[in-house]
Amino acid sequence: MELVCPAGSMPALKAAVDNGANAVYLGFRDGTNARNFPGLNFDLDEARRAVHYAHERGARVFLAINTYPRPSQWQKWCRAVDQAATLGIDALILADPGLMDYTVQTYPDLRLHLSVQGSATSHEAIDFYVRHFGVRRVVLPRVLSLTQVQNVMKRVNTEVEVFGFGSLCVMVEGRCTLSSYVTGESPNSNGVCSPAKHVKWEESASGRRSRLNGVLIDTYAPDEPAGYPTICKGRFAVQGCTNAAGAGRAGRAGAAEVGGKVYYAMEEPTSLNVLDILPELYRAGVAAIKVEGRQRSPAYVAQVTRTLREAIDACISDPETFVPEVEWVKQLDNVAEGRCHTLGAYSRPWQ
Repeated sequence: MELVCPAGSMPALKAAVDNGANAVYLGFRDGTNARNFPGLNFDLDEARRAVHYAHERGARVFLAINTYPRPSQWQKWCRAVDQAATLGIDALILADPGLMDYTVQTYPDLRLHLSVQGSATSHEAIDFYVRHFGVRRVVLPRVLSLTQVQNVMKRVNTEVEVFGFGSLCVMVEGRCTLSSYVTGESPNSNGVCSPAKHVKWEESASGRRSRLNGVLIDTYAPDEPAGYPTICKGRFAVQGCTNAAGAGRAGRAGAAEVGGKVYYAMEEPTSLNVLDILPELYRAGVAAIKVEGRQRSPAYVAQVTRTLREAIDACISDPETFVPEVEWVKQLDNVAEGRCHTLGAYSRPWQ
């Protein structure tokens, strides 16, 4: 079971490789990938140096071109595939079927992975990509329970990669329109949720405020950690409820007040952590555990990679007796969003 780690920059890539990642994933410095933030990603020369650094140390490199080009952008996305093919990468992560077809026709020897942005949640959908494009690995969306993952594993004829750690959102990958509703730009076509050019921070008497294209997302008390503003984790007025935005930290940040009790309107900031189910994923035949976070710092990448490396090695060595060490959980919670973790959709005891 491989450990696949994020590389939003060369320092992050080195942090991942040097701390035990089997593979890293990265993107070009534009909207062809789903982490199109200022200061992140690689130009062609940097990507070439990144591939060399990783390969010299036995790690593989996957390159994500996992956004959906609009008709006017088609040639730009094809050029990105052309450039990727010159780098000696180990796999190309794609979501758009048209771009997959272009790649298969133009570079038949280039290994393809289906991005989580493809939202393939059933064995029928996965088989479609395997039959038509020869996809060698699929990254499952984070909406499946552990039982559903295990059932998919029994019926697909390709490698399966699942997310193991990182921030969560509403997880309608490839289909989320929340960001485009407010800014006109979405992760699906523009490669970024909550584009930085639309983010504004304000200091006020009631605390620090974050806005996205003028829409108030959250207000933080003076001693409260402030997260990057995304709509799904914002604090909004909810019809029939009391708006907690601007009220400071009545309970947890990003919450709607319902009946005098404070709740998040959509979801709480938290991070996925699969340490508790690593043996089940391993026995199911999962090929790789993926870490989310190309927008995170090299220190984050180093900490998460080092911790998961130890945990995965221990699990593979003896899955029957594997128990997550308290120190591993502590180390991951220290860098987790909201300083807490969840199994997310993997845990659905009612199913």
